[in-house]
Amino acid sequence: QVIDELEDKMHEGGVIVDYHGCDFFPEQWFHIVFVLRTDNSFLYDRLESRGYKGKKLQDNIQCEIFQTLYEEAMLSYSKEIVHQLPSNTPEDLERNLDQIMQWIEQWMKDNN
Repeated sequence: QVIDELEDKMHEGGVIVDYHGCDFFPEQWFHIVFVLRTDNSFLYDRLESRGYKGKKLQDNIQCEIFQTLYEEAMLSYSKEIVHQLPSNTPEDLERNLDQIMQWIEQWMKDNN
């Protein structure tokens, strides 16, 4: 249902998809994929402050330890388009936004 709902928008282009997994999205939808990574020392406190407990907290920490989402992206898309970005601090957020905006601007120059 997610694919059906997004398909028309994706064909129009200019769409950013924010999702906690990617293995079911068609590869041709994306020019670049960013996987946000968080050190477990930051992640544990962040998730705990959101009220995560027990199995949910452990599952999320293990997912990061084993690079589950990064590996999923690497298996689902061309390795050249998959990039990891640190997501530990507010400064990381700012740098990530700057880097993504630079990539978008360059892509637009190269493809228009």
